Amino acid sequence: MTGPVKVLIADHLSEDGIRLLKGEPGLTVDVKTGLSSKELAELIGAYEGLIVRSSTKVTAEVIARADHLKVIGRAGVGLDNVDADAATKRGIIVMNVPAGNTISTAEHTMSMILALARRIPQANVHVRAGLWERSKFVGTELFGKTLGIIGLGKIGTEVAKRAQVFGMRVIAYDPFLSTERSQQLEVQLTDLKQLYAEADFITVHTPLTAETRHLIGATEIAQMKRGVRLINCARGGIIDEGALHQAVMEGKVAGAAIDVFEEEPPKNHPLLKLDQVVATPHLGASTQEAQLNVAIEVAKQVADALLGRGIRNAVNMPSVDAQTLKVLQPYIVLGERMGSLGAQLSGGQIAEVQVTYVGEVTAHDTSAVTLAILKGILTPMVGENVNYVNASLIAAERGVKVVEAKASRMDEFANLLALDIRSDGTILTLQGTLSARREPRIVKIDRYFIEATPEGYMLVLKNEDQPGLIGRLGTLLGESRINIAGMSNGRDKPGGTAITVVNVDHHVPPKVLEQVRKLQHVLDAKLIKL
Repeated sequence: MTGPVKVLIADHLSEDGIRLLKGEPGLTVDVKTGLSSKELAELIGAYEGLIVRSSTKVTAEVIARADHLKVIGRAGVGLDNVDADAATKRGIIVMNVPAGNTISTAEHTMSMILALARRIPQANVHVRAGLWERSKFVGTELFGKTLGIIGLGKIGTEVAKRAQVFGMRVIAYDPFLSTERSQQLEVQLTDLKQLYAEADFITVHTPLTAETRHLIGATEIAQMKRGVRLINCARGGIIDEGALHQAVMEGKVAGAAIDVFEEEPPKNHPLLKLDQVVATPHLGASTQEAQLNVAIEVAKQVADALLGRGIRNAVNMPSVDAQTLKVLQPYIVLGERMGSLGAQLSGGQIAEVQVTYVGEVTAHDTSAVTLAILKGILTPMVGENVNYVNASLIAAERGVKVVEAKASRMDEFANLLALDIRSDGTILTLQGTLSARREPRIVKIDRYFIEATPEGYMLVLKNEDQPGLIGRLGTLLGESRINIAGMSNGRDKPGGTAITVVNVDHHVPPKVLEQVRKLQHVLDAKLIKL
């Protein structure tokens, strides 16, 4: 492809961002909004850069037609509408703007809390109807109340600062935040059970993942104070909307403020028929400043990447030269998957990660692999705003110490990545290597030697080494129509304790996972998603 580098802007973007791109010598910019996935697929082959917001769907089918595409820029944080895996397979850089709307979303959250506490939207409608019945709109003060924040990342931290100014006591649940960092923020870290029991207001600021979908449902609401108020300006689906509706109807939940829904726009939604519910149409990032910030930043990032000036905020690529990347790429994949596995297995507040490199990888700068490990560790809770550029910064913000070492040999493997993850006074040890085909393998969990493929859904069991367990497990999964793709088992001694890793083709529902935990000789079971 010769001539100017072509960039397609497929969603509405601030004019300042468009102007910046058009002012770049060597770039040709087209703005075509409102395209369907089919229409985008027909056009995308002519472009090397693509910029979207949240409306345009960049599917695997679109990417398959993107013969010249080098960069996809998302003007915002979330990547729900971009198939990053498909882009990675084709060598396309995917970048976002992780901090562009932090203040905007935090301020909107506080606005929703205030509107909910003082019933401002309802009172506004009342007065505009020519009425003046003040007794109908008696509110509650924020001063002296307890705010529970689930997810104390950038946005959650900014919400905490603002709530403290109002005289609120702030408690938070975030398994990846260190005690030292929470003390700096003057926020008390709790578990979810304590947060539910003590909070007068609860706001969620986590990504939407398989683990956080319906994080707050009927069971969790039952643990809350009567009269609690819930706020969701993060992602639709974190709160079970059906359970919330029922709880508001019963008076368990005094009110809710919702900016995001599972289906947007919501159609005939029962929550919207309740006077106790305040709703806005996904306005968290909808300020002039936020839109300007993300437009300018994504324009700069895409232009720099296409014109060879460097890569920033890439979610699927570390910053190393092409030749080194060829050598390190299998270790980068292995490291990220080991990090994600370790984070999900430990499940606690991670204080330190020690990385030991063994063998051929020690001949290279391993910083890209360390970043991949950190990205894997942080992503399960922090979400899609973790990338190879900001992973170390986020780890530092959360008080996670990183220690790197290199060794000539360890155990019986010539080439190895070893992780020691310290959390809540415990240490989880993982070791991984590459197969003969340079594919990632987990070869040790704590003291148990195994050979497991770190991909997809994995059941990780700690069990007694007794006959019959594997058969009962296979029968249970088979009856639940869950196919086993692979299995590995390691034990400390015959008849002792063991680790069993089962790769399965599909998600294991919570009900089935609980049945697995109740099997004879099973001590614990966790479902891992990589």
